[in-house]
Amino acid sequence: MTAAMRDDSPVVYMYHKGLQGMGWLGTEAGATVHVPEETYTLEIGKAKVVREGKDVSIVSCGMGVHNALKAAKKLEEQGVSAEVVDLVSLVPLDRDTIRASVAKTGRLIVVDEDYMSYGLSGEIIASVTEHDISVLKAAPKRVAFPDVPIPFARVMEQFCLPNPDKIVAAWDEMQAA
Repeated sequence: MTAAMRDDSPVVYMYHKGLQGMGWLGTEAGATVHVPEETYTLEIGKAKVVREGKDVSIVSCGMGVHNALKAAKKLEEQGVSAEVVDLVSLVPLDRDTIRASVAKTGRLIVVDEDYMSYGLSGEIIASVTEHDISVLKAAPKRVAFPDVPIPFARVMEQFCLPNPDKIVAAWDEMQAA
């Protein structure tokens, strides 16, 4: 947020409702972290590798990163080393960090709470495949919201949203192909 306020260009800053620290929304426990006293900024347009891995790259932002980290722990129990990339910002999109991660692992799973069609997940996959498809050992996978109206009922909404089990299932499908 600090980098957005200091930027001379217009910036839209958004964050997931589950990361706000409002208990009635079901706050993600991993979102409650130590915040330094001193002023700091995160560079707009620079993704972060938040977990190193060698078998698959899981790319996401916001709540998807927390789901990806949980999935990476589950995959680790199966002997799979998952790298998790936190996009941090979407525009500009840090294609270089994404491509470097996928070049290292050879596999890509994109996690996005937006719809499966026409969204960020397709753009990330296109950014990798259009640049150098030869780095891929398997077809990329998307874990995203199905192309249906967003349900109002919380249990139905949760059923549709990406989660760690769906990410692990995407890995399993990738290996079965």
